Amino acid sequence: MKVLVIAAHPDDEVYGMGGTMAKLSDAGHEVHVLIVTDGCTAQYRNDPRLPQILAQKQEEARRANALLGVKAVHFGTLPDMRLDTVPHVEVNQLIEETVDAVAPEVVYTHFFGDVNLDHQMVYRSTLVAVRPVPGQTVRELYCYRVPSSTEWNPQLAHTAFLPNVMVDITDYAALKEAALLAYQTEARAYPHPRSAQYVRETDRSCGLQWGMGSSEAFMLLRKKG
Repeated sequence: MKVLVIAAHPDDEVYGMGGTMAKLSDAGHEVHVLIVTDGCTAQYRNDPRLPQILAQKQEEARRANALLGVKAVHFGTLPDMRLDTVPHVEVNQLIEETVDAVAPEVVYTHFFGDVNLDHQMVYRSTLVAVRPVPGQTVRELYCYRVPSSTEWNPQLAHTAFLPNVMVDITDYAALKEAALLAYQTEARAYPHPRSAQYVRETDRSCGLQWGMGSSEAFMLLRKKG
């Protein structure tokens, strides 16, 4: 089975579902990751070292995802933190081209209620790219949650993350943490949501709610037959 994980920024994929990616890879599935934006032009736009930082981010992404057994990381070059200024059709095209190239049966994307606008734009364009037209390879579509974005929006009816699928990642939690730490430019100190300890505790709490070990939560949006 081929799986495509779509992320707005480098590290979203690991924070959101690094354990599940490692578990899928270990089970023999072919996992691909698409990172839609460059991940740093907003934060470092006035930094003369921007080209070097861009290269470092990509290298960190490759290293992190290699630890999880990901077959390939596909990089977009759309502007970080400004996807709401990019024509919708351009984001659609990037994701559609990757879906066509990979031909995945399963796709994971951002949650539509995230506080981060880039995440929202990626979700909307994913829906376009995987629409159930004749010949569409995608049979399952999921949303994953990302610390510091999914839980920071007010938990209202239209923004609350309501998981209906839980994946036990107990055997892959250490790999996930190693992948998180490979993203050196993104690591934060506890209790920031993008710290390894916060993610470890969140995954453990998530599993306890379902009578499981460390777990990652997903919303299943569509599944064919």
